[in-house]
Amino acid sequence: MADITLISGSTLGSAEYVAEHLAEKLEDAGFTTETLHGPELQELPLQGIWLLVTSTHGAGELPENLQPLFDEIEEQQPDLSAVRYGAVGIGNREYDLFCGAIEKMDTLLTACGGKRIGDRLEIDVLQHEIPEDPAGEWVESWKALI
Repeated sequence: MADITLISGSTLGSAEYVAEHLAEKLEDAGFTTETLHGPELQELPLQGIWLLVTSTHGAGELPENLQPLFDEIEEQQPDLSAVRYGAVGIGNREYDLFCGAIEKMDTLLTACGGKRIGDRLEIDVLQHEIPEDPAGEWVESWKALI
């Protein structure tokens, strides 16, 4: 089975909880995982499978712990053609830029050659008080695409 690196960006902890929940689900399915909360680029394998989970802060912005990674990727433009990734966003539909952070990360990774696996999941906290629930359902179909 594939090794999966989970990357979370969180302001209040919800994305971290979701990433840890997804790691458990993937490990139960036989995958090996590593979960990194706000990693730096040199900590990441530039190949294999990444699963990004991020909340959106303020007006569609990345959480403070994920912004440095975004900036590094944007500045260095690493070759991510050997990276396949999944994308999970957590936000609030009352804001104009609902799940803006995961959209920014998704666009950047694709621009650097990364290939998204399946559809991006966008969780509205107004509909799902426990964001782990829809994420757990989503990962069941996502892991079949790996």
